[in-house]
Amino acid sequence: MTRRPRRNHTPAFKAKVALAAVKGEKTLSELAQQFDIHPNQITQWKAQLLDGAAGVFGSDDRGDSQGPAVDLTVLHAKIGALTLENDFLGRRARQSGFAERKAMIDRSHDLPITRQARMLNVSRGSVYYLPRPASAADLALMLRMDELHLDFPFAGSRMLRDLLTAEGFQTGRRHVATLMKRMRIQAIYRKPNTSKPAPGHKIYPYLLRNLPVTRPNQVWAMDITYIPMARGFAYLAAVIDWFSRRVLSWRLSITMEAGFCVEAVEEALARYGKPEIFNTDQGSQFTSAAFTGLLTDNAIAISMDGKGAWRDNVFVERLWRSVKYEEVYLKAYNTVAEARKSLASYFGFYNSRRPHSSLDAYFG
Repeated sequence: MTRRPRRNHTPAFKAKVALAAVKGEKTLSELAQQFDIHPNQITQWKAQLLDGAAGVFGSDDRGDSQGPAVDLTVLHAKIGALTLENDFLGRRARQSGFAERKAMIDRSHDLPITRQARMLNVSRGSVYYLPRPASAADLALMLRMDELHLDFPFAGSRMLRDLLTAEGFQTGRRHVATLMKRMRIQAIYRKPNTSKPAPGHKIYPYLLRNLPVTRPNQVWAMDITYIPMARGFAYLAAVIDWFSRRVLSWRLSITMEAGFCVEAVEEALARYGKPEIFNTDQGSQFTSAAFTGLLTDNAIAISMDGKGAWRDNVFVERLWRSVKYEEVYLKAYNTVAEARKSLASYFGFYNSRRPHSSLDAYFG
């Protein structure tokens, strides 16, 4: 086998690829095919572009100037002032959106990336994470698994494997389990643990058991689902109000990070105020410091699905079923841009025209 020669890409080419990734109108698989570049390389160039974006507006570096000596009292006063300023700037930075904080990471700075991530309240894993593409065979398998999960939500990896094998798919249970994890789907039934949080993340108690939900903005819920497309896939996150069933905000992302979830919550808070309780599962996106920090900063009680509480997020599961059968499977999106446009139209219909037994006129 002839080894492929190493290619030296020009800065202009890297910028073109990175800008296409930032634009987010194509999946990683599509961009990789278009530019003949590995998806991990595209993700890395995108991160480098975002990291260096601030440099376009000038450098904060200042030349050292020789000035008169100062006594220790003045020096200590300046150190104290700088300490207060750094504390203020650090707290303000942590209050910014996740994507903004992640863009502040500077890989060329002398300060270690681990320290930068900790100061900006960004997980180190999200800085280094490079997604792997799915093959065409896996995309077809994932699409069918998504359909089977909606029809048989109680099916685990073994049952899904058997159903797929009966239809002619050649796959094993472990591979099915791996794809289920990538798609964020799991069997719905009473079991010891409903979701696996990231190690070290705080898990909050479930607050909705036997709680009557009687008004809007009392309880909001959020979840993420897999969206199949003609060439690749994306993830859809949505915030809904438990009382009205209205979709308050949503985001579509080609990568699985906490940032697009945080942005969806920030939009919902800006448009509708804030809820008393916010409920999610125990997925790593929802247990991250960026996500929980946004809720605690706004004095919102955090609720997470408990052990065996398979009905906890049932309203969001019903939303996904409606979205998939009434929109996604009928359209078979070709591009991410097409998916965003079509989903925006569907959610407008879902909120304003689609009949709901409990949807009132509060959000109008």
